[in-house]
Amino acid sequence: MFCGSNAGVDGTYAAAARALGSEIARRELGLVYGGGSVGLMGHVARAAKEAGATVTGVIPQGLLVREIGWEDAGDLRVVDTMHERKALMSELSDAFVVLPGGFGTLEEFFEVLTWSQLGIHDKPLGLLDVAGYYRPLISFFDHAQSEGFIVPQHRDLVVVESDPGVLLDRLESWDPPERPRWIDAGER
Repeated sequence: MFCGSNAGVDGTYAAAARALGSEIARRELGLVYGGGSVGLMGHVARAAKEAGATVTGVIPQGLLVREIGWEDAGDLRVVDTMHERKALMSELSDAFVVLPGGFGTLEEFFEVLTWSQLGIHDKPLGLLDVAGYYRPLISFFDHAQSEGFIVPQHRDLVVVESDPGVLLDRLESWDPPERPRWIDAGER
């Protein structure tokens, strides 16, 4: 789970985070997230744990105070760097869900997406498009595809839904597309 350490200005974001956390628990799934107790991170983690899910937080030592590491997560793992955080979260996760967030959330999303594009992992990746938050980004993906910078199979690596349950359904049934070479030797 990648999401903001802020809750945003619209209560819809926090409500969606709590709904997703509850849905994760209802499906008897576990949650791996950034380890903070604030913002959307805190909302999704508390809702998942309150509904009975196993919650694993992964947080760098330097963010323990800033993001207020959630000691009640059940399993809070403190690492040295952001690189270690992302690597451990990837290792522990079977899928990735991205809620609204800022630069850090986007950086995590794009790194996992790039890893998928390169075939480093075959795990599903979903954007929870709460209140149209990711609509401009999705529009950009479509533009980049129409301009020849993203091939359709790579565009299909991102599952987008606005409903937490529908998103989880699609991620559970996701079959990774074939990842063709996007540059032919003759095009160099």
